[in-house]
Amino acid sequence: MQKMEEVHSMERVHSKVFQILVNNTSGVLSRISGLFARRGYNVESITAGVTSDPRITRITIVASGDDEILEQIEKQVSKLEDVRNIKELCPEKSVYRELIMIKVRATAEQRQGIIAVADIFRAKIIDVAPESLMIELTGNQQKIEAFIDLLAGYEILEQARTGIAGLSRGTEPVVKFD
Repeated sequence: MQKMEEVHSMERVHSKVFQILVNNTSGVLSRISGLFARRGYNVESITAGVTSDPRITRITIVASGDDEILEQIEKQVSKLEDVRNIKELCPEKSVYRELIMIKVRATAEQRQGIIAVADIFRAKIIDVAPESLMIELTGNQQKIEAFIDLLAGYEILEQARTGIAGLSRGTEPVVKFD
């Protein structure tokens, strides 16, 4: 018979996307990230921004762990004072997007090749310098990763990724606050 620790360590680690609606107050993001830090939860990405209601901020967190850890995250976050709602954004019922800005070294001979790759992905050239191009791309994580992979033959000077932002499809799960 296996020990409990061995069974626990064999559980599948995976990611979940959580949408958290919070009061738009000073320090709320710090309190949420502090909870993750204190408990040792793994955050893959975190994004935050005001909603159509300026009193409410939407925070999207991608966290990873086994089922037990991910369930604990949801329970612990929901107990925080400024949290009004937390739910998982399931991939089949939601839309996720991420933004990347990537700066690539580009000689005169390389520019057309880089621009062709950007065009295939419907990316935008947002800055041109004598020796580089800056490209902006929005899409799901697979699209972003595929784009980066195709640029592997070029020297990537810098990149900035926003992390996932997401919304549920349709109108049913919309949360209204008075």
